[in-house]
Amino acid sequence: MLEAFYKKEVAPKLKAELKRDNIMTVPALSKIVVNTCLSEAVQNVKVLEAAAGEMAQITGQKPSIRRAKKAISAFKLRAGIPIGCVVTLRKKKMYEFFNRLVNVALPRTRDFKGLPKKGFDGHGNYTMGITEQIIFPEISHEKSEKLWGMNVTIVTTAKTDAEGEKLLRALGFPLRNN
Repeated sequence: MLEAFYKKEVAPKLKAELKRDNIMTVPALSKIVVNTCLSEAVQNVKVLEAAAGEMAQITGQKPSIRRAKKAISAFKLRAGIPIGCVVTLRKKKMYEFFNRLVNVALPRTRDFKGLPKKGFDGHGNYTMGITEQIIFPEISHEKSEKLWGMNVTIVTTAKTDAEGEKLLRALGFPLRNN
């Protein structure tokens, strides 16, 4: 649905706005990476398993478990201990997640007034943090053992932040004007 909207309306509009000759040079969504790291997983691996299960419900795809690369004695962390999980969404699942994020989850956030522009990385990609997973309707507040946050990175084919911003605004992403 969102992919068809992009191809029929957003891409031709951006082509004219950015003065491109070829439709293939118009910025598009490439992938969405959802990542979380739980410090409690060092003591209790069950916390990470529960978070991975909830992340699978949110994204519709099984997350990959990430392990610690280095041992850090101050944090009682040894190399190889499972510490986080990540999901990379592409194509249909990416568009479905983006649609749910923009139209369902973000409006459920407390005191939501839009996202800041400072999340752009200089290459047209946008990264944002979500503090609680319960903003997604798939997660029940009563069944969730612990609240945890996640980072969501929206990777685009845009070369600059301005192009990435135009693309995300055209797709309905709630960016603030300031």
